[in-house]
Amino acid sequence: MEPNILIMIADDATYLDLSLYGGQNVDTPNIDGLARDGLVFNRAYLPMAMCNPCRTALYTGLYPARNGSCWNHSAARPGTRSLPHFLGDLGYRVGLCGKKHVGPNKSFPFEYVPGIEGGCTHPDPEFGVEGIRAFVGEDRDTPFCLVAGLFEPHAPWTLGNPEHFDLDALKLPPYLADTEETRSDYAKYLAEIEVLDQEVGEILAVLDETGQADNTLVIFTSEQGSQFPGCKWTNWNTGVHTGFVVRWPGVVKPGYTDAVIQYEDVAPTLVEAAGGDSDAIDFDGSSFMSVLLGEAEDHRAFAYFMHNNIPEGPPYPIRAVTDGTYHYIRNLTPEAIYIEKHLMGQFRWHQYWPTWVFDTTFNEHTRFLVDRYMRRPPEQLYRMDEDPCELNNLADDPAHAEAKKRLSAELDCWMKQQGDPGAEIDTEDQWQAAKEGRHFERQLSESG
Repeated sequence: MEPNILIMIADDATYLDLSLYGGQNVDTPNIDGLARDGLVFNRAYLPMAMCNPCRTALYTGLYPARNGSCWNHSAARPGTRSLPHFLGDLGYRVGLCGKKHVGPNKSFPFEYVPGIEGGCTHPDPEFGVEGIRAFVGEDRDTPFCLVAGLFEPHAPWTLGNPEHFDLDALKLPPYLADTEETRSDYAKYLAEIEVLDQEVGEILAVLDETGQADNTLVIFTSEQGSQFPGCKWTNWNTGVHTGFVVRWPGVVKPGYTDAVIQYEDVAPTLVEAAGGDSDAIDFDGSSFMSVLLGEAEDHRAFAYFMHNNIPEGPPYPIRAVTDGTYHYIRNLTPEAIYIEKHLMGQFRWHQYWPTWVFDTTFNEHTRFLVDRYMRRPPEQLYRMDEDPCELNNLADDPAHAEAKKRLSAELDCWMKQQGDPGAEIDTEDQWQAAKEGRHFERQLSESG
């Protein structure tokens, strides 16, 4: 019998803040327990560090330029198919509880499952598992796929209890300036991760209570990085690297893997797990079932990334690629200043950024962080195994010239294969057109 499928998606949780990846500030016993029983991916990535594009890629198995969701709050190209189609064709009930944030509805016809309501920016979203319990126990003869789109720890951070964190004892990641306001908001963010963990535990308990746990393939992903500077809205590792765990009792052996995977690989993998032929569907990604079964240690050679800043700020297009060790980033308009409206503009939710700017007068590291964030060179190169927070740009280091040349050429090939026109699509007109289903025309290379 094909397995049931449960996908739990966090909302803006930087993977390095989770204890299973070395985070030291917050306890997550339920996520850790899932990780002990599952396969933890050390090199899992998403194509864009923003909610709508990365979820579109997850559900469609297509890169952003191809599926059309190249900006936040945009839509997939008309006619795009996704998990409800792929798994529905294989006899699955496919539901979604909580955050959806993909469109149009014809491309993502999930069955609505009640229980997680209110929205990611709501100060007090509702959470309950009765709708989930009803969905997973509804028809024992028909397998289910359920996506639980959790709202935590998306900003503004209003849930949980930050007061039990000792602000002075917090170990801030090195990409955050150490100010009192930063520590206060970081504690609020960590409190939402605690809520996230509690909700993961309650959902997993439903599988146990309904007797479905042993025949359910469970995926947990932390999505993109948090809304702190240098994570979400960027192509840095702390933006596009996602926490990713797969538990499949009796099939997947617990442990860790260094295999490189990307969100576009998830749909093909689930099609294969459901008994379908993923090669018969025109995916950009490919199934990593051989990694899950312990038959292979590697999967893809490269993962690819893009960023278009509209509508979250003025244009600032970025493209990037990694082989799992080296990470090459190309800023397509390096002469511009990077601005993000939730941090610096009228939509900002937190007050720590002005303290960073003030602190640049006295603190050299803070000055480096502000400059790093707002003024970026044409090319950046990092070794993620030695520098996961990517503070040491190796692009001009002759010792790493070969890696830069190799990854730069690979990025060129991917953009051509995808018909990605680069900087010219990061405009308000292109974003508005895509929302209306009038996407840019892809100019494919001969190999594309």
